[in-house]
Amino acid sequence: FLRRIGIEVVATTLREETFLPGILVQHGRLFVDETKLTYPGDLLHEAGHLAVAPSHLRHQLSGEIVIPGADMNMVEVQATAWAYAALKHLELEPEILFHEAGYRGKSAGLIRTYGFGVYPGANLLEDLGMTLTKRRASESNLPAYPHMLRWLRE
Repeated sequence: FLRRIGIEVVATTLREETFLPGILVQHGRLFVDETKLTYPGDLLHEAGHLAVAPSHLRHQLSGEIVIPGADMNMVEVQATAWAYAALKHLELEPEILFHEAGYRGKSAGLIRTYGFGVYPGANLLEDLGMTLTKRRASESNLPAYPHMLRWLRE
């Protein structure tokens, strides 16, 4: 899925410590060591960071992703909303993304929130032209989030 939408994923052996076990972001690419990957959902979340980055900056991002000039708290919310949309697209269970070791102990709350159809960050993805919230989708006669109009920010 990630390769198909334009995010390069490279299977590799990672010898160094990484921010998330088994995942290294290097120059806009995801390097993945499946033998060290503790939580596969983390891959979707890191891909979300790359996906919401401006396309002209994506190839410059490495390590713990910081987008110059962006409010990283907002980027985190965008990446989470993107990852949830990807999870739904792939028809995976929310516990894969919102695992017990992630999201600063708020995984169960996020599963409930998204499960109730409350989508933190969907409006931010809409602002980037990547999806439509319910109101705008009904006005446009198009499917609403978690459906994505495009997977990568331009």
